[in-house]
Amino acid sequence: MAQLILKPGKERSLMRRHPWIFAGSVARLEGRARPGDTVEVLSDRGDSLGRAAYSPESQIRARMWNFDASQSVDHAFFKRTIAAAVARRATHPQLAGQQGLRLIHGESDGLPGVIADRYRDTIVLQLTSAGADHWRDAIVAGLLAATDCHNIYERSDSEVRGREGLTAQVGVLAGTDPDPDLAIEEYGVLLGVDAVGGHKTGFYLDQRENRRLTRDLAKDRSVLNCFCYTGGFSLQALAGGAREVLSIDSSGPALESARRNLARNPQLDAARAEWQEADVFEALREMKAQGRSFDLIVLDPPKFAPSAAHAQRAARAYKDINLFGFKLLNPGGILMTYSCSGGIGQELFQSIVAGAASDARRDARILHRLSAAPDHAIGLAFPEGEYLKGLVCEVG
Repeated sequence: MAQLILKPGKERSLMRRHPWIFAGSVARLEGRARPGDTVEVLSDRGDSLGRAAYSPESQIRARMWNFDASQSVDHAFFKRTIAAAVARRATHPQLAGQQGLRLIHGESDGLPGVIADRYRDTIVLQLTSAGADHWRDAIVAGLLAATDCHNIYERSDSEVRGREGLTAQVGVLAGTDPDPDLAIEEYGVLLGVDAVGGHKTGFYLDQRENRRLTRDLAKDRSVLNCFCYTGGFSLQALAGGAREVLSIDSSGPALESARRNLARNPQLDAARAEWQEADVFEALREMKAQGRSFDLIVLDPPKFAPSAAHAQRAARAYKDINLFGFKLLNPGGILMTYSCSGGIGQELFQSIVAGAASDARRDARILHRLSAAPDHAIGLAFPEGEYLKGLVCEVG
């Protein structure tokens, strides 16, 4: 096994059990290692720090599998680690009975670069690192052993694979192709999952509990859902008794999926739902000019800042949409606003939203601070995993 030797002092983050080793921390590689191979990590003094997956193409030069070099990284390791991740979710009361569930959440479950989402009897697997790609067969075997699922479909087509020197990999890994009419029930509402062509692994499971909160807040309110995608927030608002729900997205296909989702739920009053294909920024300006207003507004935009380097430009976009959100709220109205940008931290996001409220000349209070659902738990040693943050603000 090759050995990755760190520069002096660069072992400190590993001592805190942070799983990433950046290229600038590496003194040298002794021996030969291909992308994804397991290497032993040593301090400059020769102390063994654990075993990691080597990635020569990435600025994250290695990702730790464990912090104990006496533990082998083999099929048994993946079987054991995957089983533990699945078992943790099985004992969480809030996750009991969920038909859509994240089974593996990357570094926070000790499996860097591995995302596995379950939709009924189908698992959609995303492998984003060289190490995860190298151990594909072991990961599939571990998922089959830990669950009663027989179908595993790979969606390793995210841009981050390019940083690892990897090409896209998509297709069936076990069982059959995903059902084109695959749907999950989420708190009484049926929602379609496009495992083959949808965003991420086919659905945004991280917003599950926040959609439920929208349902709780929507009764007798007029609701505006911006960047609605396939309508998850919209349908939960209808289920909660919203008086009317206007949903806006720039994607026609996404809106067609949203309409199909509404048709899946005959218990919901379709007459209260309106779908609009438009650029959200332009639509918000037009509604302000028309004097429209709402009681509850949901702002769940795409990732404006994939890294901290994009934060300044993204802050302007977040400020703009939140400014219009506050301007369009009726007195006593509620704004549910989110950022999924890893480059925008919680403190900065709150500052942006506060600035938007000030510019809109609205007094606002934070009712809730929101994050991802508990199947997306974040390891304390890996704060980079905390990407989704949200605020529920009430205006005077």
